[in-house]
Amino acid sequence: MAQINSNLYASFQQVFLRFADKVALTTTSGVEHTYSSLDNESARLARYLSEQGIQPGDRVSVQVEKSPEALWLYLACLRGGFVFHPLNTGYKENELEYYFSDAEPSVIICDVSADQLMRKLAEKTNIAKLFTLNADGSGSLIEDSRATADDFEIVSRGQDDMATLLYSSGTTGVPKGIMLTHNNLLENAQSLVEYWGFTDEDVLFHALPIFHVHGLFVALGCVFLSGASMRWASGFDASQAIEHLPQCTVMMGVPTYYTRLLASEAFTDTVTSNMRLFISGSAPLLEETFFHFEQRTGHRILERYGMTETNMNTSNPLNGERKPGTVGLPLPGVEVRIVDDAGKLLPTGQIGNLQVRVKMCSKAIGRCRKKQWKISPMINILIPVTKVG
Repeated sequence: MAQINSNLYASFQQVFLRFADKVALTTTSGVEHTYSSLDNESARLARYLSEQGIQPGDRVSVQVEKSPEALWLYLACLRGGFVFHPLNTGYKENELEYYFSDAEPSVIICDVSADQLMRKLAEKTNIAKLFTLNADGSGSLIEDSRATADDFEIVSRGQDDMATLLYSSGTTGVPKGIMLTHNNLLENAQSLVEYWGFTDEDVLFHALPIFHVHGLFVALGCVFLSGASMRWASGFDASQAIEHLPQCTVMMGVPTYYTRLLASEAFTDTVTSNMRLFISGSAPLLEETFFHFEQRTGHRILERYGMTETNMNTSNPLNGERKPGTVGLPLPGVEVRIVDDAGKLLPTGQIGNLQVRVKMCSKAIGRCRKKQWKISPMINILIPVTKVG
């Protein structure tokens, strides 16, 4: 019996091939990329990196600006079985040195403006390879790979093989590596597609960065598993959003995106007449913003809650009452509870620690303990998250 390939990209590719000629994303400057081009370009980069000696399981550390080419790189890492390690573009030398030393990547990909610094850090941390990738798509990675064939067989991965490596914020010590497996990302995205009603008719306004969970896994997972399309912005600009929202149906953003929209007199209910859903996360949404937004547009923002370790955990409903100042109920397959500092369950209405029940495989646990990385989704464990009320 043939073994099923659990590589996340294998699930994405099924959708990519079904919608091959459909535009997957349109940049705010009007450049279009079809699903077939995403498939081809990610194959080209996966083959090129493989030919450079990058092996399945190797970490690929990436600190670049948002661009379609950066998206190809993420997809290439998935299909090649490489571990995608995105880095906040604001990280400085001392932070980068820590991450490189801890993650032990085989290659660094950075903006050309950081080339000199990165080469110094690469030498210091024994990283042999470095490529550049700029916001406009230029750089050695794309230029050197142009002659490479755009075909590459998806590398077989098990459900529990690591797909990406992110890091905690380090509020209780040094940042800790968080392993997310191919199955973690697939199951969470599948749950969100169903829970939020994503279809191939949707158009997502994507203005989030793609170096953390919100813009990378939540937004892209919903789009790529449903066959939806995106308006692709390099960052959030309220006037640009107002220009493109009439052609969109869904927007994901952080609370400040919504306050900046409300600050513009040009943001009216006409702008949002084609929209079916506004989603907010990554920080608490003020009740004042919730009500002001509803009064201006007629839309009630859907707030949800997640964290890097577990992706999305709870959400207000797509159909049903969305309560301001709350993050809703547990998503399918997720359990949460509120306990005191001793771990004792608290009655309704009490303030305490939020715990989330998730699953994790023994293979991944062993790898985490070996590296002292943080154990994320997949054995029945309870992870203390934060104080809530």
